[in-house]
Amino acid sequence: MNPANEKNVSSALPDQSETPTLHWWKRWPEWVPYATFIWTITYGALGLYWWAGGPGFPLGSVNDPGAAHSLFRQAAAANGGLFIACLCLLGAGTILLLNRKPRGITRAIMLLYAWSAAIVLCFAIPDPRALMGMAYAPVSLIGALFGQSLNYLDFFTWPVVNQYICLIGGLLWAATALTYQRHTRDACRYCGRIKGHTLRRMNAVARLGRWATYAAILAPLYYDITRIAWLFGIPFGITNEMLYSLQASGADWAGAGLALVSVGGAFLTHGLIKPWGESFPRWFPILGGQRVPPALAVLPAGFVAILLTVTGIQVTLEFTMSGDFQNWGGTTPLLLMPIWGIALGVATICYYYRRQGKCRQCT
Repeated sequence: MNPANEKNVSSALPDQSETPTLHWWKRWPEWVPYATFIWTITYGALGLYWWAGGPGFPLGSVNDPGAAHSLFRQAAAANGGLFIACLCLLGAGTILLLNRKPRGITRAIMLLYAWSAAIVLCFAIPDPRALMGMAYAPVSLIGALFGQSLNYLDFFTWPVVNQYICLIGGLLWAATALTYQRHTRDACRYCGRIKGHTLRRMNAVARLGRWATYAAILAPLYYDITRIAWLFGIPFGITNEMLYSLQASGADWAGAGLALVSVGGAFLTHGLIKPWGESFPRWFPILGGQRVPPALAVLPAGFVAILLTVTGIQVTLEFTMSGDFQNWGGTTPLLLMPIWGIALGVATICYYYRRQGKCRQCT
């Protein structure tokens, strides 16, 4: 072979010699398909177990009274378990075929299945209880310090735990689909860059990220104002009767606690476009001055963005059916949750691409 051609061919391939030097989380395109395969096979086995009569089927209003508004409220173990097993078997076969590099309709079908699996697992199965479980964690901790108990563990019934399991599976499927998509369009599996990567595109990402971040910060403001007003005895957007009911049950304190969690989340969201979102401040204990790992911001922010979007969509659908305008302060702030979730998701994606440095695999 011509030495010049040999040099060109070797430079076009990923540098396998540097791969072992990367931390395991930076090598996610290598192990994510295997993790997705294991998750899919395991959940498919659970589907067979439920279909065979095993207890614990987590879907359907019969097994989960809190799933009255779920898309799967009519599901039963007899048919749902078998359906889950078949889909997981099909998914496992799809993953085994992802190592190939097909074109045309085959590639489109593969991507359609992978992204569909990710969307269903992330957005169709979870409901508002998954977000409540996360949001009430700091509220319960603060309440415990003042002798107030919210019975926090009561939130985590098996159907809710299953929602988190499915959400993890959805994220794995999304990562697998992204890896396959990059691979089949001749982009780097690690950073997604192709030859058309330019500074102009990065500037556009930075501008979009700023607008999305500010939208994510302002979207919950309406919610925060109403809940804090109730804490101070101001019936903003609700009747006096409802205010008295909230005060009698202590729900006004819980609502204000959620508002404070929202304010704290807005502060952290601002870090997606601030220097301290890239490097820990000097005064920060132990880690002061060190680089913030992108995953430390991307994973929790992306997780919350999905749950906010899911909750907002379900709340909006319920509001359109009930139309409770008498206590508009209790319902209408929640209608901004889809905007909040989508804006946070866009801001997180822009932060991820902005934090990408020089890729060690394609440069």
